[in-house]
Amino acid sequence: MSNAPAAVLAVEVLAAAREAGQTVATAESLTAGMLCAELGSVPGASAVLQGGVVAYQNGIKLSVLGVPAELLAEAGSVDGRVAEHMAAGARRVLGADVGVSTTGVAGPEAHDGKPVGTVFVGIATSEGTSFREFLFPGDRTAIRTAACSEALSMLASALEDR
Repeated sequence: MSNAPAAVLAVEVLAAAREAGQTVATAESLTAGMLCAELGSVPGASAVLQGGVVAYQNGIKLSVLGVPAELLAEAGSVDGRVAEHMAAGARRVLGADVGVSTTGVAGPEAHDGKPVGTVFVGIATSEGTSFREFLFPGDRTAIRTAACSEALSMLASALEDR
């Protein structure tokens, strides 16, 4: 788990994106725009940040980001494959080189059979998609903040590999 605050990670992400000549886009469910807001708060973000989609409802995941209806019906929204499709959808819809997504359960109750604190972060590049699963402790704010930081950390890593 990343120990750096989101603001520091956002600076690192944007520097890595500029250096790699890559653009980024976000697709967020449980973070509801926090991730894109962190990136957008950094001066010069417009050079690499294409934008973000807040897809809190499954209908938006389906209609805007292209998450398959069968997958949402089978797995629910809190799933690694959903995170991958969300990241790929953001990349496609917003014309970015790299997409990052967040989906999970911030609480106060379990969702789709997953316990509070379950988070999936997806990454999509021209080489394909991947995801990581996390189980964060704490309240709603702590879980969302941790998800944002981990997503930024994964995005930085993906950009450094390019």
